Amino acid sequence: MRRTGVLAVGWIAVAAVAAACGAGPSVRPDVAVVREGVDSSEPTVQEDEDAAPELPVPQTDLTWRDCTSDTVASYSLSSGPTGLSLECAEVPTPIDPSGAVPGTFPLAVLRAQLPDTPDDVAPLVLTTGSDMPSTRALAALATGPLSGVLTTRPVVAVDRRGIGMSLAIDCVFGADRRALADLGQFGRSGSAPERVAELGRQATISCTDYLQPQELMFSASHAAGDIDRLRQAWNVERVGLLGIGNGAAVGLAYAAAYPGAVGRLVLDSPVAASGDAEQIAESRARGAESAVDAFSRQCAALDCSLGDDPRQALEDLHAQASSGALAPVSSNALLTVITAYLGTPRGDLPSRIRELSDTLASARDGDVVPLLDLVGTAEQILASDGQFVSRCSDGQRWPTPTRAADLQRNWATLYPLFGADTAAATTACAAWPTLPAPPLPAALDTPVLVTGGAADPIVGSVGVESVTGALTAGAIAWSTVSWQGAGYSASLHSTCIQGRIERYLSTGELPPNGSLCPA
Repeated sequence: MRRTGVLAVGWIAVAAVAAACGAGPSVRPDVAVVREGVDSSEPTVQEDEDAAPELPVPQTDLTWRDCTSDTVASYSLSSGPTGLSLECAEVPTPIDPSGAVPGTFPLAVLRAQLPDTPDDVAPLVLTTGSDMPSTRALAALATGPLSGVLTTRPVVAVDRRGIGMSLAIDCVFGADRRALADLGQFGRSGSAPERVAELGRQATISCTDYLQPQELMFSASHAAGDIDRLRQAWNVERVGLLGIGNGAAVGLAYAAAYPGAVGRLVLDSPVAASGDAEQIAESRARGAESAVDAFSRQCAALDCSLGDDPRQALEDLHAQASSGALAPVSSNALLTVITAYLGTPRGDLPSRIRELSDTLASARDGDVVPLLDLVGTAEQILASDGQFVSRCSDGQRWPTPTRAADLQRNWATLYPLFGADTAAATTACAAWPTLPAPPLPAALDTPVLVTGGAADPIVGSVGVESVTGALTAGAIAWSTVSWQGAGYSASLHSTCIQGRIERYLSTGELPPNGSLCPA
């Protein structure tokens, strides 16, 4: 059940596998691991005679309550397969692990399983970090066509502080929130990066005031500590963790802080490790453009309502929004809809393509009401106050307005739909207090599985190389599997990827490095 509330001093919380396919099975004891100075296409082999220990089943279970109907309704999802069980629980978690700020808050978790889900296997812990509510990602998976993954083991999602089912953060004034979501398009005159930086400064002031004295306790490192509280509540030595997108940064931070507690680690569609705000933003713009290209090809093949050239139709619609012709829908609100629609787990793909096409075609023809409905849903998924706080807490080296203006000019050419607005948005967190970069593991006995997709509109697709480089620097065994489809998170969209992950969870075996899963 969704919980809301204000974080009070001393008691505050912050407000967000099926059959394997691809390139053949892995053979123990060979573990693919790339070392420095060695081409990643030719991984060296590390002998590992000891079988990976099984993931332990929770010794002390949480107090779960059924929240299936409430969760489905709150996230506007379908009812899902017969017998689907969504259960909610809270784990008392210290606000500040150091004890400088006293008190605890209820860490929100959601468990998904089916009637035939075995009860004697370890659950998989899932986090999407600040990208979207982890509980929403799990609920969408559980109610969609790929819910069969739950027949092998339960999946437990952990929301970051202030996101999803966690106690909500409501710290940005309504008018500022709307203006920030629109990148100041309908505000007073001035260059977009400067206006966004001003709105971000106002949001920073109101949020840090609202959250005192724990305004600096929403980083990926704190999210990693919260996951370890779940492990402790289960009374187990190790957990299996799936970190998706920004959740991969949480997973790496967890491995850095609690290496002995990592039983399995999957980093899916990871954000770049230690990347600065500019690099991460450009990756997102590039991934979104690729996702739009995939949508346009599918739309044209279905003879959709956007016409023979859906890509050009979207660019024309974006130009209309930029000029104010679609008001009150701004250009950035339009892009948020497209990003959410193309990124999130979905049911019948042809039907969804036609639905998005029809909504955008109606806006092009003068009826923006259906599009406005999607704006509200998309911003709930991707743009809550809790996500603003977490993203600002994680970010490094935010561009100045001058630098962002330069990026606008360059990216508008490189990424015609998303470039200019993405560049302007990079200044939103420039006033947030700078925190240390999320830590990276210096060593880890557990091999790591890294997966990614070809066209991710929320995170982009360049983080895999950065993450595997960080793992190599720590002499940590890893292997990659690539999904050739479009969407946020390979594991949420591909049964092939799910199969590879489940085999790794069950046996500890890494698949051959560079394996592929079809779209």
